[in-house]
Amino acid sequence: MIDWRVARATGARLGGGGPEVSPQEAADAVAELRAAAARAEGPVREFAQLHAESATAPVLVVDRSGWIDANLETFATMLDPVLKKAMDRKAGPLARRIGGTIGGAEIGAAMGFMSARVLGQFDPFWDGPAGEGGRLLLVAPNIVDVERKLEVDPHDFRLWVCLHEETHRVQFTAVPWMRDHLRSLMEEFLDATEVDSGTLSAAAGELVKIVRGDSDVTIADLFQNETQKRVVAQMTGIMSLLEGHADVVMDGVGPEVIPSVATIRRKFNQKRKGAGPIDKIVRRLMGLEGKMRQYRDGAAFVRAVVDEVGIEGFNAVWAEPAHLPSRDEILAPRTWLDRVAP
Repeated sequence: MIDWRVARATGARLGGGGPEVSPQEAADAVAELRAAAARAEGPVREFAQLHAESATAPVLVVDRSGWIDANLETFATMLDPVLKKAMDRKAGPLARRIGGTIGGAEIGAAMGFMSARVLGQFDPFWDGPAGEGGRLLLVAPNIVDVERKLEVDPHDFRLWVCLHEETHRVQFTAVPWMRDHLRSLMEEFLDATEVDSGTLSAAAGELVKIVRGDSDVTIADLFQNETQKRVVAQMTGIMSLLEGHADVVMDGVGPEVIPSVATIRRKFNQKRKGAGPIDKIVRRLMGLEGKMRQYRDGAAFVRAVVDEVGIEGFNAVWAEPAHLPSRDEILAPRTWLDRVAP
C-alpha cells in the first residue's frame, strides 16, 4: 500500500540539498554540531534535574535525505503491519502497485516538505543494534540555512538548537517508560485505523475550510474515528509537555552558555510567525500550526507548575504515565497540580 522507494525518491527530490556550502564548511558544521550536542548534555541534565546514563541514545548529524531515510525507516517499521492487515485482499497486483506508488508519493511529498524545515528531532522509536533506545537527529543544512537567514552567530545558534534537542534525548533516556508508553499509544492509534468512502466524502468539505483558514483541524483529523481522537488527545498532552519542557530548559540554560541567546530567541520567534500564504496553507494541512501551539502551551504549563512547586515538584510528571498531563490540563495547569501535586 506504500512504495517506500517512491516515498524516498519523492522526498529527496522535493526536499532539495540545502544551502550552498564548501566541503570544508560542511565538515566544520557537522563536527561543531556533534560537539555542541555533547556540550549541551551536562547543563540540560543539571537544569532539568533529570539523570540519565550518558550516550544511551546516539546523536546523528544528517542531511535532508538522511533525515528522510531515518523517518521512513521508522514509519515502515510501525506502519507495515497495519497496512498489511488493512490491505484489500481482492485488489489485483496492478491495483496494489498503483496504490503503493500513490501512497509513496504522498508520504514522500510530506517528508520532502518537512526535511527542508526540521532543525532537529529525537526519534524515540528507533531500536539500535546495541540495545540503544532512540536516536537524536540534527539536520545540518537546515541549521546552517536558518542561522544565515536570521544573521545570528552560527556557533551560538548551533549550541542553542542542541539545547532543545538534547533535552528530548535526556527526557527519554531518564524516563525509560516514556518510550514504551508512546509506542503503545501509536500502536493503539494504528490498530484503530479504518477509512471508508463515507469518511472520505465527509472530509472533502472540511478540506476546503482548512485551506481557507476557517478550520483548526488537519488532514489527519479528518480521518480519525472516536478511538483515534481519544488517543490523539492523550498524545497531544504528552507532546505539548515534551516540547514545552524543552523550550523552558533551552531558555533556562541558554543565558549561562550562549552570549547572544536573547537575539537568537527574538529572531527565531519572528521567523516562526513570518511564513508566506502558501506556506501557511501547507502548515495548516500538515498540522504544523498545531505544533507551534504545542511549544507555546507546553512551555506555559511547565513555567506555571515550576513557579508553583519548583522543578522538583514539577518532575513528578515523569514518575509514571498516570502523572502525565492531559490536553485539557496543559491549558489549565492548576487542574494538574490539584490532581498530582495537591
